[in-house]
Amino acid sequence: MAIADDISVAANGDIRYTGTTNNYTVIEFHRFLQDLADDASASGDDLLDITDETPSERSTDNIITLYAPYNIDDTMSQHLYDGSITQNGGDDVYSGLVVVGSVVSGTELQIVQNNTVLNSFWGSGLNTDPAANILLRVMIKTRTGGADIDGKRLRVQARELGDTYAEFSLTAGLGNSTAAIFTSTDLNNQTDGSTIDGWDISAEEGYVLLDVNGNGSDEEYYVKWDLGSRTAINDLYEYSKYTARRGTSTTLFGMSGELFRGVTHSFAYDNEASGPFQENEILTFGNGATAALLALDDNGSDGNMYIQLLTGTAPSDNSTISGGTSGATADVNGSLTARTISPEFIGASTGSALIGAYGVGVTVTDLKATDKLFDLTNTLQVPPNYVQFTVGGLVSGEDRVLVGPEISGSIDESQLSANGAITAGATTVTVNESIPGDTPASGTIRVFNGDTFSRVTYTGWNGSSFTGCDGVPDVDDNANIFISYIDTLASATSENFTGVYQTDRSLFIRVRDGGNTPIKTFETTGTLGSAGGSTTAIRTSDE
Repeated sequence: MAIADDISVAANGDIRYTGTTNNYTVIEFHRFLQDLADDASASGDDLLDITDETPSERSTDNIITLYAPYNIDDTMSQHLYDGSITQNGGDDVYSGLVVVGSVVSGTELQIVQNNTVLNSFWGSGLNTDPAANILLRVMIKTRTGGADIDGKRLRVQARELGDTYAEFSLTAGLGNSTAAIFTSTDLNNQTDGSTIDGWDISAEEGYVLLDVNGNGSDEEYYVKWDLGSRTAINDLYEYSKYTARRGTSTTLFGMSGELFRGVTHSFAYDNEASGPFQENEILTFGNGATAALLALDDNGSDGNMYIQLLTGTAPSDNSTISGGTSGATADVNGSLTARTISPEFIGASTGSALIGAYGVGVTVTDLKATDKLFDLTNTLQVPPNYVQFTVGGLVSGEDRVLVGPEISGSIDESQLSANGAITAGATTVTVNESIPGDTPASGTIRVFNGDTFSRVTYTGWNGSSFTGCDGVPDVDDNANIFISYIDTLASATSENFTGVYQTDRSLFIRVRDGGNTPIKTFETTGTLGSAGGSTTAIRTSDE
């Protein structure tokens, strides 16, 4: 069909689409109007001829201006492309958008404007040109009623589960503006969404402290992800992509997952009043920008904020901040620091390790030494190598298991020694030596009480002291102490402990069952290595 069959021009200047599927370039649209305007008399539904005012003007083939009273509506704009149209004396502008690149077949691009995902009328592609690598050509209204819509800023993004994610931000104007989007099959994200939906992965949103590198000092993060019952770090990567996919119903930090990007800016503030601010609230700035407050490090009158900029441009020093929920106010103290955004907000996955995006935290016990996180100072934090030693072949409720340090095929009872006499009931046990770095974060030690080695539990340790102790007897100065890495009545068919690998540790293992189905004492040695270790009790009957 010809363009004249798909467009009507009313006497009042309304130009409307009457067709079904055909689309036209803005220069074709302009030529159509000019062709009508030179007619001797109007006919049909095209009420435009030589007696009427000039309907349009061409600055270039991609920049067209409509003169009053001639105008298009949003529906008409969806059938025009490859340029811009300005009307109503410059009060309204439809800007041309061209998306180039290469994406996985079936990808539906999203266009975000003014922190809103626009309704798609383009599906998986419209006005494409494969030979020129053009994925999409449309017009988007960027000015209305004499005001630019969020400064004519647009973001094009691709978020199809199973593919890599991508995004491109731009400021539109007259003619065409171009975005480049490239995606491919994500080999680390091939689990079906219905399966991912059942995973119990969760997030603690907001400012959190974690000791990821295991040095005894916490680092700052804006979120702490927890794997729940999942064990593979790649499951977290897939889950995060599921929450942010096109069409998601998940909310992250108070916003749709489709719009969540992570921390885009961080800055210090001072002169706080009517505080505190509240995490997840919407902030407004003196320059008209808005942002979501993802994490807050508040000291009372000053502090640091970590935000996702939603609309406008980053504010400057001394710009006023207002909290939309809290009603708090403050001033930006210094310039904002822009943070690099990962299209997958969690970061990148190698399949077996996570390379986290800025400020992303993960429960420490869910991490391995191959993972890499970046805290809110943008400092690389590498987790220690947590390894596990397991004793299997046990009978629950029957076997007593003891694992300790090994020397010459026996328990090294003099691994440590008491620093001074200790009174029964004490909650701290201090030793002369530095506690080995591979010691479990909580567990048990055996302390010589003059006759036997008493079992003492602890909840933490630091330097040369075990803290949160229970069961401490009277202890002489320099009395022998050793770490009992496993020291329990079996409650399952296996027992284990976790420590931080530093160097191979020799272990002595003993399993005894003198109960209903007694076995001969099982004793062996083992090694806690860089990949952990294990042994299985041999159950030789003692009946």
